[in-house]
Amino acid sequence: MKKALIAVALAAATALALSACGSGGSDTKSTTGAAGGPLNIGNFADVTSWDPSLADIGFDGPYLSAVYDPLIASDGDGKPVPALATAWKVSDDFKKVTLTLRTGVKFSDGEKFDADAAVKSLDYLKQGARSGEAYENVEKFVAVDPTTVEIDLTQRDDTLLYFMGIGRSYMMAPKAIAAGTLAKEPVGSGPYTLASSSVAGSEYHFTKVANHWDAKQFPFDPLAIYPIQDATARDNAMLSGQINVNYADDTALKQASENSWNVAAKVSGWVGLQFTDRTGSKFKPLGDVKVRQALNYAFDGANILKSVGNGAGKVSNQVFPAGLPGNLTSLDDMYKTSISKAKSLLAEAGYANGFELHMPMSQVFQVWQPVADQVFKDLGITVTWDDMQYMDYQKNAPTYPMFVAFLSMDANPVATVQRQINLPQWYNPTPQVDQFPDVEAAVKKVLTADPSDQEKQIEALNTLVTQKAWYSVWYQANNSYVSTSGIQVTPVVGMMFPTLRQIAVKG
Repeated sequence: MKKALIAVALAAATALALSACGSGGSDTKSTTGAAGGPLNIGNFADVTSWDPSLADIGFDGPYLSAVYDPLIASDGDGKPVPALATAWKVSDDFKKVTLTLRTGVKFSDGEKFDADAAVKSLDYLKQGARSGEAYENVEKFVAVDPTTVEIDLTQRDDTLLYFMGIGRSYMMAPKAIAAGTLAKEPVGSGPYTLASSSVAGSEYHFTKVANHWDAKQFPFDPLAIYPIQDATARDNAMLSGQINVNYADDTALKQASENSWNVAAKVSGWVGLQFTDRTGSKFKPLGDVKVRQALNYAFDGANILKSVGNGAGKVSNQVFPAGLPGNLTSLDDMYKTSISKAKSLLAEAGYANGFELHMPMSQVFQVWQPVADQVFKDLGITVTWDDMQYMDYQKNAPTYPMFVAFLSMDANPVATVQRQINLPQWYNPTPQVDQFPDVEAAVKKVLTADPSDQEKQIEALNTLVTQKAWYSVWYQANNSYVSTSGIQVTPVVGMMFPTLRQIAVKG
């Protein structure tokens, strides 16, 4: 059951920022005797692309962070921290971000990293099919002088530094950008270079860079990453010693207990019903808040988490991640499970006998289908499930009034506001915020608030949309990782697999 849950997490994520100061050129001479020893990562997916403009934040963290340095990195809570940019300043009107760059850094092809090189990478990322999301509000990048870059915005954007920190500010060698070869031959200034002994799709080996400016942050040598999609094969690789860090399923967690391995876990995404028609323009029942509230009361998130999710997560009614800003524990029991309450609300809305609708279904979501069937039956709701492959599910699900969802979350609360509530996404193509004046006003307060007051405004918005049953959240599911005794992983909400900066020697 847990393996099926992991498959869902992977599929859903697909559809889904202080480093030590220093300087010195980068070269590709291997070092030996690194303090951390070997690091062999068992990842659940192959690298999406070595080109940072096409890469997936969720999957590609360990791969890209090996060969590229970011301008801005991320700490364990998703907060931006310095990397190639040693400092930054946001203007009083929030429309200009000025970055101070590290000096003495070279790319692995010998090119110098400076403001001109940074602007070339940033312009390239802005045009990227995936990376462009981080820079939608950027008007231009300006190399003010060799160590200063200015980012001019068309409007305030409180998510910019966050997205840059979790994987959207990797710096690439200018000549490699011009050549168009990054997808297969990464050229960065990172702590490692991709070794020729690598076998695409099977195993990737990396050569440690001598005198890297942040060498203490990357103590492991040698480094290898093995994409192993099958959970059983990955667990066996961990047990045999082929890998020493594993993306964990239930079997891996049991192995950790038996072998005194380290376990790290943090919520990664929410599970429940995504509503796409809160105004009832296409499906009248969902336009009534009482119907949406009824669906919240009807599902027993605690039991679903226990029976389907093996207890790996947090029971919740909200999309703001547990333990992070914006989340209010008081909201987690707003919809205490009650079928009688749900039926009463349906009756008040004029649906005492339920209603009929179609919903999409795919193999990766079938672990939750029996629960949904039982609840809908209890409420008198007749669902016809339209079966389809996952890629078709991702394409077609938003055309239905509601669908079973596993949606990744963000550590940054403003990113949560934008992605889960305000802006169109694949899973929410028509947010309809403009049809709810109170929600629209609350979103505006968040986006224009003074930083000292913003979290309060986010909490107010979270309370409002939870009361309005903007979605039906059953629980927040964990990402879990196991590692051998000398290695510690720090999970980051917003990354399915964290970067090498979040994998350290255990003290």
